[in-house]
Amino acid sequence: MNHNGRIVWETLAILEYLADLYPERKLWPEDLGARALARSVATEMHSGFREVRYGWPMNLRRPKSHRPLDAEGEAQRARIEAIWRQCREQYGQGGPFLFGHFTAADAMYAPMVTRFDTYGGELAPVTRAYVDAVLATPAMRHWYAEAAKEPWPEPGPDE
Repeated sequence: MNHNGRIVWETLAILEYLADLYPERKLWPEDLGARALARSVATEMHSGFREVRYGWPMNLRRPKSHRPLDAEGEAQRARIEAIWRQCREQYGQGGPFLFGHFTAADAMYAPMVTRFDTYGGELAPVTRAYVDAVLATPAMRHWYAEAAKEPWPEPGPDE
């Protein structure tokens, strides 16, 4: 990110920078416990879930179809759902996102949301509700619209 000649190149650093620039947006929850959890799950997303990423590559134009994960990928998928469930149960009462309103943690999980939607098959109701809430945001609708304009051919079903 280039903001007034200031270069910030790492995802979490960009989110922290934006939180500093726009405190009124509350990119991190105000509650200290919620903020600590949000930063923890954002960091876990940033550094983890390799097998889910490889087993379910991100492709916003791919038709939806269930794709099973290997054992490690399945354990990671379950961990992601556990994170989403924990955040929603502890701090999500004020809206449909992990901490009620949309936060940096939701931004970190947005690419994973697309994978669950594309490859996850029938999702648990709590997971489906969260996935649908993220997909309904204007930013995600814009991301999908821009992806639809990409000129390269779709990969085959095994790619």
